Parts: sequence; structure tokens; C-alpha cells
Amino acid sequence: MHFIFSDKVVLLFDFWSVHSPAGMALSVLVVLLLAVLYEGIKVGKAKLLHQTLASLPTSSSQQAITEMEVDSAGSDSPPVSRNHRWYLCHFGQSLIHITQVVIGYFVMLAVMSYNTWIFLGVVLGSAVGYYLAYPLLRKV
Repeated sequence: MHFIFSDKVVLLFDFWSVHSPAGMALSVLVVLLLAVLYEGIKVGKAKLLHQTLASLPTSSSQQAITEMEVDSAGSDSPPVSRNHRWYLCHFGQSLIHITQVVIGYFVMLAVMSYNTWIFLGVVLGSAVGYYLAYPLLRKV
């Protein structure tokens, strides 16, 4: 296999068949946006990880926190533990990870079409995504 410059390619699915320069330009744009989205998801996952770690209870203070939540909650409502919040954050992080893996494989399979235009779209999309998304990590 080798990279080719062509405006004819089948990407990911049979119905995504490109046969014209306009179709190739649109396909490159779609793949570029997928690569930008992949970089954005990586940043979102890192931010959620930071929130998850911040919600982790320390072992010595967990008992006191749970007791305070039980006292303040009263007898009518159940206490909300930090462990419960941690599991919710972890569940959200798992969903984001699955999404990241699926988009990452789509981008990888698009590159494996060995079309140079698609490859350049992925490279440019990754660069743009990194440039736009990573300054958001400073706000964590």
C-alpha cells in the first residue's frame, strides 16, 4: 500500500464513496472536523478527570463527611455521599472514553484509506484541535 493523490475513495462505509473533487473537499472537511472533535474530547476527558479526582474523599475525613451529611440531611432524605458523586463522574468519564475511542478509530480508518488528501485533513484537524482545545486546560 502507498499514499495516492486521488479524488476517488471509499471512506469508512460503502455509502461514503467519493467520486469528485467537490466530494473529496467535503470529505476532507468532515475528517478534519472529526480530528478536531477528537482533540476536544481529550481535553474534556482531562477536565472531567480533574473533577473526579477532586471529588475523591480522603480516608480519614470520609467518615466525618458522611456523618455530617446524614445529620444535615434529616430523616426524610437520603444522604448524598462523595462516593456516589465519584461514581457518577467515573460513569461520565467512561462514556467520554468510549466516544473518544470510537472517533479515534474512525479517524485512524480514514487515514488507512491511504488517500493523501484525507491524511492531510486528519493532520490539519489534529493541529487545529490541539491549538483550540489545549488552552482550555489552563482553566482546570
